Amino acid sequence: MRWITAPTFALLAVLVTGDLLEAQIDRITGKNFATRSEVLARHGMVCTSVPAATEVGIEILKRGGSAVDAAIAANATLGLMEPVSNGIGGDLFAIVYSAKENKLYGINGSGRSPVGLTYDQMKAELAKLHRDTIPPTGMLPISVPGCVDAWGELHKKFGKLKLSDDLAPAIHYAEEGFPVTELIAYYWSFGPRLYKGLPGAFLETFTLPMEPARPRAGQSPDRREGAPSPDAERRTPATGDIFKNPDLAKTLRLIGEKGRDVFYKGQIADSIDAFMRANGGFVRKADFEKHASTWVEPVSINYRGYDVFELPPNGQGIAALQMLNILEGSDLRAMGRNSPETLHTMIEAKKIAWADRAKFYADPDFAKVPVAGLLSKQYAAQRRKLIDPKHAAKSVSAGSVEAGVSPANPKTAQPTRLPLQARSVLDQGDTIYMCTADDEGNMVSLIQSNYRGMGSGIVVPGLGFMFQDRGELFSMDPQHANVYAPGKRPFHTIIPGFVMKDGKPWEAFGVMGGGMQPQGHVQVLTNQIDFGLNVQEAGDASRWQHEGDNEPTGEKMTASGGYVEVESGIPYESVRELRKRGHDVRFDVGGYGGYQAIKLEMHDGQRVYVGASESRKDGMAAGY
Repeated sequence: MRWITAPTFALLAVLVTGDLLEAQIDRITGKNFATRSEVLARHGMVCTSVPAATEVGIEILKRGGSAVDAAIAANATLGLMEPVSNGIGGDLFAIVYSAKENKLYGINGSGRSPVGLTYDQMKAELAKLHRDTIPPTGMLPISVPGCVDAWGELHKKFGKLKLSDDLAPAIHYAEEGFPVTELIAYYWSFGPRLYKGLPGAFLETFTLPMEPARPRAGQSPDRREGAPSPDAERRTPATGDIFKNPDLAKTLRLIGEKGRDVFYKGQIADSIDAFMRANGGFVRKADFEKHASTWVEPVSINYRGYDVFELPPNGQGIAALQMLNILEGSDLRAMGRNSPETLHTMIEAKKIAWADRAKFYADPDFAKVPVAGLLSKQYAAQRRKLIDPKHAAKSVSAGSVEAGVSPANPKTAQPTRLPLQARSVLDQGDTIYMCTADDEGNMVSLIQSNYRGMGSGIVVPGLGFMFQDRGELFSMDPQHANVYAPGKRPFHTIIPGFVMKDGKPWEAFGVMGGGMQPQGHVQVLTNQIDFGLNVQEAGDASRWQHEGDNEPTGEKMTASGGYVEVESGIPYESVRELRKRGHDVRFDVGGYGGYQAIKLEMHDGQRVYVGASESRKDGMAAGY
């Protein structure tokens, strides 16, 4: 028998299909799926989803700024350059490691719903829209943006430069303009359709005059122009177009010169109040004046000798900790990475954590969230017994831990069950995650977002930013811990992560992207701790995501037990075995978040930062 060589096989494939088969590049070192090597540096490191923002953070560090200064500067730049994911109209959460104190600080910079919009009024407004749930656009999902106040709190505690120095690079880019990158241009193009007919200055702020755009070399005709606006006179920026936002530059300059108060008590708040009153909005200056971020103690569990830290609710970070607690009872390393046994166990652990997430996670000022009980090893051992090694669960109930709803929540008749959605709103969030580290050993793990798409679609003329739509994540079930109430923080998806080992910092990390985030946290950590991947490989490795599950907004797990989406790097043999166990497995592109991380290593007694940024977004890790 004559064997067919690999080159002959490739040639036959070309002849049969008419296409040239393209393989991934061949790496000399590391895993063959890694997109690049880790980035190493001694004095400072910044990892963000936009290279220019990473460079801004590095420059701030070189000027003597702290890790917090670099984080604020990079975040402000990302708000300008990646408005599809974040901005000062959104919320912020962060974990900061203080080297001087060898201590972690957590800040919850999420905003609250309008005090003047009651539950009954919200119900009446939804009835006008023929809806049972809070919509993703318009005035109803707007809560007070917490980002600017969180910047102020972080800067006051940990900043070394002036706040105006931190914001200067973003102001410069906003005035001079910057070229829009390919992935951001792609997401930006959905804006005109999503925000058609809404009051405010979306078109004036975030689109360009309609004129022929010149295709860049190698660019296909259908990718060379941004999406047209509904009036066909303006379009979103195409790849390479220079975009300016002078209104945002003015807003950031005011914040830099006068501090957070100008946003929450001064002329910016006045402009917002006047616009809302004139256009049927509900947020008022009084809501801004009452807003304050909350310094919180990060919570943790120990996973195989590593202390993994997340922030407590109203965020979903403890879901990652619950999953890790359950997984600790299985020998994942022996099972093998991406094996059907490992994937099945992880997916089932996710379902169990999600049942608790759907019932208990909410604003702790309005509901008793049993964090200690949910994170106990005894509770994890009890819940672990629910995993059937051969069959996928079709339904999972929340565990038995003490919790309750505050009397501050409305008590009315139980509504009918909320309708299921093809894809949960929680899994469509757009977010940035970034991390920084400075020469003193301080580290920042920061996440910031407008939530779905660019946000609510509401842009106050002259301010240059869009309001978030986080209020969409309230439940309208009056018996639910996460039920809508005035002056309340909604359930939140964005979570920063941090790991300590032997009492010292080990890694600042995060994975952005709605409900993918706790699942992503677990995957990148087990990739390192259980399967020995380095910090870059841990993010580049193929991911899975389970959807169609119980949610804090009222959705229930689908009859098939939800569904699992996998990237193409997951072996088909594993996919086939998962299906045999009853999992509904699908293939999807683009729904797996974006990862950044900075790991701390010691070499010959000297500190070395190890940075990673994956290729699912346009990110870059850099150090000096």
